Amino acid sequence: MNAPLLVEGAGDVLLLCDHASNLVPAGIELGVASEVMGEHVAVDIGAEPLTRALAARLGTPAILATVSRLVIELHREPDHPALIPVESDQVAVPGNVGADRFDRIARFHAPYHAAVAAEVKARRPRLIVAIHSFTRQLRGAPPRTLEAGILYNRDDRAARVMIAGLRAAGIETGDNAPYSGRLLNATLDRHGEGRGIACVSIEVRNDLIADDVGVARWAGLLAPLIEQARGVVGGGG
Repeated sequence: MNAPLLVEGAGDVLLLCDHASNLVPAGIELGVASEVMGEHVAVDIGAEPLTRALAARLGTPAILATVSRLVIELHREPDHPALIPVESDQVAVPGNVGADRFDRIARFHAPYHAAVAAEVKARRPRLIVAIHSFTRQLRGAPPRTLEAGILYNRDDRAARVMIAGLRAAGIETGDNAPYSGRLLNATLDRHGEGRGIACVSIEVRNDLIADDVGVARWAGLLAPLIEQARGVVGGGG
């Protein structure tokens, strides 16, 4: 069983990384080339080390997924049609055609979200922050100039702090871009807003956190903003 990884910490912010791993568990054959497993379609490049660096700086816990998003998309609801992707950014995933949806949910999706729910219940964090990365260029699409994006649904208190802080630092930052948290926010809707807890998702362009230098730079940028947002949102409801 590929259980989620908990990074221990005593702080009242909880970090989540839905796409931390490119692992394909034994017994699952995706039918994609090995080099694909290093691309954005399989893992959020840089998100795992950035999450760890932020957890260390903030002294706060983090939960990291341990299975590739091509095996199952943890950042989708169980009934979402793309939960087990048969294609991602023009890359076919033939091994997922006809895959046993209920088995994948039981083995990977349910344990991940159960771990997040248990941590939220036990700690009642003040703020939940999801860490993601996005690719500079999707196949057949123009390059993205954004360096970061802050995503949110209804509660924008933490998001406003982070957008303002990143822009003040000269970072080209999207407001609910390159994706909208009003449309794509499954994990935080479930464990954050659904429980009355402030939450926000941070997207960093993956070429900017592809090495240790980039990770350290972005951890230094984001940690103070997370602390500032933590103070703004109060006790979490």
